[in-house]
Amino acid sequence: MRKLCLAMAMAGMLASGLAQAQSTLRIGLQDDPDVLDPVRARTFVGRIVFASLCDKLVEITPDLKIVPQLAQSWTVSPDHKVLTFKLRTDAVFHDGTPVDAAAVKANLDRARTLPDSNRKSELATVASVEAPDASTVVLTLSEPDASLLSQLSDRAGMMMSPASFDKDPGGKPVCSGPYQFKERVQNDRIVLEKFPKYWDAANYHFDRLVYTPIPDNTVRLNNLRAGDLDIIERVAPSDAKAVKDDKNLTLAPVTGLGFQAISVNLANGARANNPLAKDKRVRQALDLAIDRDVLNQVIGEGMFQPAYQPFPPASFAYNTAFEHKGRDPKKAQALLKEAGYDRVKFEITFGNNTTMQQVFELVQAMGAEAGFDITLRPVEFASLQSSLARGDFEVGQSGWSGRVDPSGNIHQYLSCKGNLNDGKFCDAGVDKLLNDARAESDNAKRRAMYDQVLATMQDQRPIVYLFYLPWTFGVQKKVEGFVPYPDGLIRLKGVTVAKK
Repeated sequence: MRKLCLAMAMAGMLASGLAQAQSTLRIGLQDDPDVLDPVRARTFVGRIVFASLCDKLVEITPDLKIVPQLAQSWTVSPDHKVLTFKLRTDAVFHDGTPVDAAAVKANLDRARTLPDSNRKSELATVASVEAPDASTVVLTLSEPDASLLSQLSDRAGMMMSPASFDKDPGGKPVCSGPYQFKERVQNDRIVLEKFPKYWDAANYHFDRLVYTPIPDNTVRLNNLRAGDLDIIERVAPSDAKAVKDDKNLTLAPVTGLGFQAISVNLANGARANNPLAKDKRVRQALDLAIDRDVLNQVIGEGMFQPAYQPFPPASFAYNTAFEHKGRDPKKAQALLKEAGYDRVKFEITFGNNTTMQQVFELVQAMGAEAGFDITLRPVEFASLQSSLARGDFEVGQSGWSGRVDPSGNIHQYLSCKGNLNDGKFCDAGVDKLLNDARAESDNAKRRAMYDQVLATMQDQRPIVYLFYLPWTFGVQKKVEGFVPYPDGLIRLKGVTVAKK
């Protein structure tokens, strides 16, 4: 377990910065990111690092409006099948090469075609990318895509230097954000340093950022309270009061866009040979075994919101008709008997942080009362992502930070070729509805299509949703200007430390 105090371990690294007014911002992460290549990355915490490392074509505001970043402006053709960006002309990559249209085209083409790209389904409607001049990028789509701009405000729109593609882009990323990569020690730290040639450098006030993964909620909080960290993400609900009561700290919560769920391995390798994969009644029984309200009260301290679908209540696609009556262990047992089982054994694979350990221990106890014998398999978060991708799970944790457009919360999880469809659910009718909804601009029509998808999901239960959760940050009071965003990312524009 990581020591409660990081000061001694970090002293040598930070000594030069601490000799001045604070020039290093120290951020505590719940998990260690996977690969630092936005095209291949899967983890949420990686996106927190990318927020300061890799600029995107467009950005979002705290109220979820899409605004310029590397693209200064954009236009959409009358048929909604051509998206044209005009790029800013003063942006450069960390290796000094220009962020021009040719570089943007190279990035988007790489994201669309790299064999292990996790952005393919996000850019599936992009038929071609052209760079008619140095500051113009033209995306021609196979069909209209209402979600594309929001996808380009995240990893699909992050730009890396094309000169780095054939080197080590995942280990030594070369991007164009306000901070450049300095070093990484796996499971210990990621260090970024300010990039002096950044086009908006005057609004970024730290010389160095240090991201430290600390899966244990208590240890992470203790480091914040001791002053060894400046910001921590995902304060545990049970710790929220302690942060509020600490005169040196501020609790900064914001309503999130994502969910926590569990996915069933239906057809991804040998471990799909399990009772849940073979009969939807077993999956329906598992869903009925779980009391989301108890998860909220016991683990979430009232901060979790029970979830039965991928869309958060703030989304136009959310439909209360798809909430169910709650836990029913007797009905769950009856469904198991219909399927030919007295009891069903299976394993849940999940990331080994404190909160999720508590969640799945409670799910384990609830399942036992409904006819399930559940084994828990906690793993490092990066290992979880690898296990899910290669099918080394029976039931696996599926946590999603959420996206502005509802397509971003469902398409890659349920479409047959979705990059996050780890359980390999595949239904041609669902695929058509998801694609049609993405192509439709009328939200009422889109919701009607999503309703049909939700009806199939509630019958088939490839994913069992557990709860929506807010993003809750703990921040030193001396840190000024920090604003939490609904996507959970830590943005540092304008953030400073008060002078003593």
